[in-house]
Amino acid sequence: MPEGHTIHRLAEEHLARFGGHAVRVTSPQGKFSDSAALLDGQVLHTVDAHGKHLFLGFADSGWVHIHLGLFGKLGFGTTPAPPPTETVRLRLVNHAHYADLRGPTTCALITDPEKRAIHERLGPDPLRNGDDPDRAWRRVSRSRTTIAALLMDQKVIAGVGNVYRAEVLFRHGIDPYRAGKDLTRAQWDAIWADLVALMREGVRNNRIDTVRPEHTPEAMGRPPRVDDHGGEVYVYRRAHLPCHICGGEIRTAGLAARNLFWCPACQKP
Repeated sequence: MPEGHTIHRLAEEHLARFGGHAVRVTSPQGKFSDSAALLDGQVLHTVDAHGKHLFLGFADSGWVHIHLGLFGKLGFGTTPAPPPTETVRLRLVNHAHYADLRGPTTCALITDPEKRAIHERLGPDPLRNGDDPDRAWRRVSRSRTTIAALLMDQKVIAGVGNVYRAEVLFRHGIDPYRAGKDLTRAQWDAIWADLVALMREGVRNNRIDTVRPEHTPEAMGRPPRVDDHGGEVYVYRRAHLPCHICGGEIRTAGLAARNLFWCPACQKP
């Protein structure tokens, strides 16, 4: 599932390619046809992103709410657009660009109150200016749930997925099984600030890189990582490989329905 930086990047892409322009809106697959007919020819007024939720704002008709889920894909191209396949749930086209949405968990036309309700059930997002980390801290500091599970709970903090969860805990030497209530406020503030910086880099570079300059392949004289995920990381999907810092073996286990990765030596209980 895409993490929050990907959704914020998609928001920026939509605004750059379609913002302020009237767009043709169709649903070749047919599952969004009625709403597409209402939107067809309208101007894409604004975009918004919160966690893993993308919102395309049409001033006269509300918002297209998109959640990609595990299988959704959003792709862009330049006109003339090729004939769409039957898997395209939503296609946007203007004079220069097109965008195709396939396989999302959610693609729905919603009202302003419905959009507010989605925001209200989500935690603060490190990529949303002005979002308050205190909201998340109040829940974390009272919880007996592991910090690894709390970081994946979108009601606590929005946009963090499995990669950022594993990497930020490693970067701060925090045992993923530590209860939220056992974190200090200074540790939480450091985690939040690091997520803000790392995820902003993710938006800029369209990939997740979490290793510090002294631990890059060039600095350490090691081969670069080869993985479909891309990006240089400390522990994510590096189970049974040596830790870049201590040389110990990276561990993996299931937690919160996802695979957790950590270094027991660097992240001591």
